[in-house]
Amino acid sequence: MVCLTATAAPRVAQDICKAFDIDEAGLFRTSTYRPNLHLLAESGKTKAELNPRLCKFLKENPGPSIVYVTLQKQTEELALMLTRNGFKAKSFHAGMDAPSKARIQEDFMRRNDLIIVATIAFGMGIDKTNIRNVVHYNIPSSLESYSQEIGRAGRDGAISKCMFYVCGEDLHLREMFARGDLPSKESVRGVIGDIFDRTTRGLPIGGEIKRSLITQGKDFDIRATTLANIYAQLELTHDLIRATTPMYTKYTFKGSGEYSKRINSDKSPEAHAIRQNATKASTLFHIDIDAAANQFKVPRTDLIRKLNDLNETGVLELKPSGVLNVYKVTNTPPKTPGEIENLTKSIYDVMAKREKEALLRTEQMLALITGKACFTKALAEHFGDSLPDDKKECGHCTWCMTHVAVVQQIPDPVPFNDGRFKAILNSIPARDDARLLARIGFGITSPRSTAMKLGRDPIFGSMDDHNFEVHPVCR
Repeated sequence: MVCLTATAAPRVAQDICKAFDIDEAGLFRTSTYRPNLHLLAESGKTKAELNPRLCKFLKENPGPSIVYVTLQKQTEELALMLTRNGFKAKSFHAGMDAPSKARIQEDFMRRNDLIIVATIAFGMGIDKTNIRNVVHYNIPSSLESYSQEIGRAGRDGAISKCMFYVCGEDLHLREMFARGDLPSKESVRGVIGDIFDRTTRGLPIGGEIKRSLITQGKDFDIRATTLANIYAQLELTHDLIRATTPMYTKYTFKGSGEYSKRINSDKSPEAHAIRQNATKASTLFHIDIDAAANQFKVPRTDLIRKLNDLNETGVLELKPSGVLNVYKVTNTPPKTPGEIENLTKSIYDVMAKREKEALLRTEQMLALITGKACFTKALAEHFGDSLPDDKKECGHCTWCMTHVAVVQQIPDPVPFNDGRFKAILNSIPARDDARLLARIGFGITSPRSTAMKLGRDPIFGSMDDHNFEVHPVCR
């Protein structure tokens, strides 16, 4: 067995070794230090102040470049600003369609004068040797992310610049992302109660729980990754359930010219069930697999196998949907309100701790840039490494060249804006989740705010210049 990673701090490496029972002698490290990467940083209070500096930097350091930002809309705004200032720039983010993303990636690989303004969606799988600049225009989420992203520069060994602009104006973005995953305790309690409802509590060990995580995410306002984490804790920490193969609840298909002939000539029980149960609407057939299996006493798996066989031979074009996640009961589920509450607290406390750790990771990133020490050495030490020959300084980062610390410019405190807060309260009549109100004020998306279509509403993000911790609904 071989476990590979480019950015594991010593503690993470130890955890991986422990998880896979790898002896310490089997841990191999290569140096993180690359002498051709010059780690630079500047500080500013506003983006209006930093935009001209970015243009100056890119003009003085021509060549293929990646400018990383946090938000999708920022990629478009900054790419437009650079274009207006004479640069060849394009935006890239996860919200774009696949063909557009592929064209931009191909263009970047082919050309030597293009600047890509992107979210972290850009870079994975991009192996362009002569990327001359990697710019972070917002704070990276962690030192690991920063290391991965600057690692895309200068793979040809030539000097490459890695500029980090610390902007006081958008430091709130780190809170926005760190706090976006933690739902309210009420939401966690609600989803735990939904998983271990009366039906589940009556199941024997080995019984099956079937849940739509998409539906639960919307019902309880929990992001998909966070909900998956809750299920993982129930499985790995509390040994209450075990994930098995998910199943589809809806099957739709489009028949080819051969469909009617083939399905009518097929005398198998499965084909008979499909013929009798599939209903056509416009050009598509819809079939309720569970109803067909129950009505014609055919195993569900055999029906699905028959549809897959017809799909593979081109008789029909199958489109399954409506995923249900399936879990086996592995231990006695919580039955009383007290047991549900204890389980809720345990899971929520772990998630709250992770939120604090996420904020700490951004603090570590800022400490690297604003500290009075060599950037390159400090980054290497984070990964349990050092500079060659135990040198104290690299000689080519901002600290080494100036020996003046980069000062983080903090925006002036903003007095609490009662008017904006009342506008949120007036727009959201259902006030059953205080954390939802805070998220709306700070522009933090969640399944519920997305369903409410608040993305373009003036109230969404209207308080993002405030301190999340002193927001009245968070105290």
